[in-house]
Amino acid sequence: MFYIDAIGLRPRIEEMADRIASWGYVVLAPNVFHRDGRAADLAPAEDLREPGARERFFAGAMVRVRGLTPDLSNPDARLWVDTLLAHASGPVGVTGYCMGARLAVRTAALLPGTVAAVGCFHGGSLATDAPDSPHRLLADAQAEFVFGHADHDRSMGPEAIAELGRALDAAGLTATNGVYAGAAHGYTMSDTAVYDEAATERHFTELEALLARTL
Repeated sequence: MFYIDAIGLRPRIEEMADRIASWGYVVLAPNVFHRDGRAADLAPAEDLREPGARERFFAGAMVRVRGLTPDLSNPDARLWVDTLLAHASGPVGVTGYCMGARLAVRTAALLPGTVAAVGCFHGGSLATDAPDSPHRLLADAQAEFVFGHADHDRSMGPEAIAELGRALDAAGLTATNGVYAGAAHGYTMSDTAVYDEAATERHFTELEALLARTL
C-alpha cells in the first residue's frame, strides 16, 4: 500500500510505485483525496520545482489534508487493503510519505494481523499532543517500522522524533527511527524543489530491505 503525499497522485507517484513493484510486489496507490475530486482535478497547476510554486500549492492543499480525519481515512484503509489482497497474498506492507506517513501508521494499528511492515518517510505530525496522534496507536500495531525523518523538519522536530522513539520502545516494536541529515521535508519527490537524490536512494534501499525481511 502506497500512501501519497499532499500533492496527490501524479507521474512521480507512478514512478515510485513502479520501482517498488519491480521488487516483486503488487502496489496500490489510492487517491486518498477522492472526496475532494479526481486526481487530475487536484493536480498542481504550476511546476513545483519553480521558486515559490510549492508553497503556493500547499497554501490551498492543506485544507484537504486537515480534512482527512481518521473517521474518514480508517474506513477507506480497510477497503483499500481488501482491494490489494484481492490481487495479492498477504501480509501487507505499507509505505507513506509526508501526510501519508500518518495514514500508514493508522493502517498498521487498524489491521495488526494483516500489516507486517510500515515505512514512513519525511512524515509530519507523527507525535503530537493531540489525542489522535499516530504515535498513540503504535501499541495496537504488530509491524516492523522504518522511519526516515527529514532533517530540520518543522512538522517533525527533534522532540517529536524522540517522543515517537519512546512510543515505539514502549510498544515493543522492531523499528528504525532515523534522521536523514541535510534532507528537507518532501525529499523523495523529484517533481518539487526539495528533492534530494541521495536521501531518496537511501529511502529506497531501506524500504526494499524492510519489505524483504517482513513480506
